[in-house]
Amino acid sequence: MPDRFTFPPKEVLQAREKLVLDHFRDEVAHDWDATLSTFPHPHYEVIAQMVVHDGDDAVRQYYTDTRVAFPDQHHELISFRHSVDAVIVEFWLLGTHLGPLGKIPATGGRHRTRMNAYFIFDENENLVTERIYFDQLSVLKQVIGGIDRRKPSGLRTLLQVLRGMLAMSGSQPDARLTKTTPPSLD
Repeated sequence: MPDRFTFPPKEVLQAREKLVLDHFRDEVAHDWDATLSTFPHPHYEVIAQMVVHDGDDAVRQYYTDTRVAFPDQHHELISFRHSVDAVIVEFWLLGTHLGPLGKIPATGGRHRTRMNAYFIFDENENLVTERIYFDQLSVLKQVIGGIDRRKPSGLRTLLQVLRGMLAMSGSQPDARLTKTTPPSLD
């Protein structure tokens, strides 16, 4: 673990930033091979869902699932920040809910959700984790906001969304996200 007060040289920070920008660009382009090549071992942690997608197959499935649900998903970058071992990106995630998201049926609603992602690098400057933070309720409120609750079809869709959410809420959080160790601040 690097000294938490010593930043890497400017060239290292620039290389990290380029890799993260390439990663974002390749995700929007749905170029999964290029996106996955930014990691030696793909690893995503989605904190809002307390889910880990670890390894090539699991991350590819995550990409497939989220792009079936939001085929036009893209980002609007807000800011980049650097830390000793990470690039921290604040961005808007946008998309239209046109396909199922797990057990939640498509609503046709759009969302624009403010998010943070921590791109964490190891001591050899390999990207080892993308850790994503966002408010799931913000996404849900937006994608169901356009459902016409005055129509039977709208009420039926809303009920299906609720059933889908309940079905997905029973899973246990990934232990890799719950069993944490406080940092040594000595």
